[in-house]
Parts: sequence; structure tokens; C-alpha cells
Amino acid sequence: MADDLVVDLRGRDLADLDAFWDAVAEPCGLPGWFGRNLDAWWDTVESRGVSPLIDAHGALVVRAEAAGVFAPGNEDGERLARLFTEATRARLELSQ
Repeated sequence: MADDLVVDLRGRDLADLDAFWDAVAEPCGLPGWFGRNLDAWWDTVESRGVSPLIDAHGALVVRAEAAGVFAPGNEDGERLARLFTEATRARLELSQ
């Protein structure tokens, strides 16, 4: 299996989901028509076929800080983090 694609977002201001989509678009090779929602993200990381760059790797690893969208209690971040937990070919690594 191919190596993991690691996208390190630590140090970036990820205030909300829009900032997350902006931050992952280029390093994940997301096409312009990417839906910028959790269903589209699931299709991208789990079903595959959206990003040839992600598809070329065994798994996607996103590293971010437990702040902004990923701060405790942020509902959008909790839903996004849960999606990573349920995925078999993507994981989220949060640091303090």
C-alpha cells in the first residue's frame, strides 16, 4: 500500500469549517467542484474517486490543533472529528 498523505495544519487558524476546507483544498488536491461539506469529505476520504492525490495514498492523516473548529464543544468540529473516527483510510491527529 502506498504511504500515507500527511497534511499538517498545525499553526493554521482553523476558526470554522470554511477555514478547514480552505486549508485542505490544495494539499489534498481537491477539485474546484468539491462540495465543502461532510458528505463530500466522506466521499473523498473513504469512498475515494474525488482526489487522485488522496487516492494515490494508503491513508490521509490530517494533523491539527485542538482549537478553533476542533476546540472542545465546537459542534462542527466534533462532527468532522467523528467522521475521521469512522473512516478506515483517514485519521485526524489533534495536538494541544
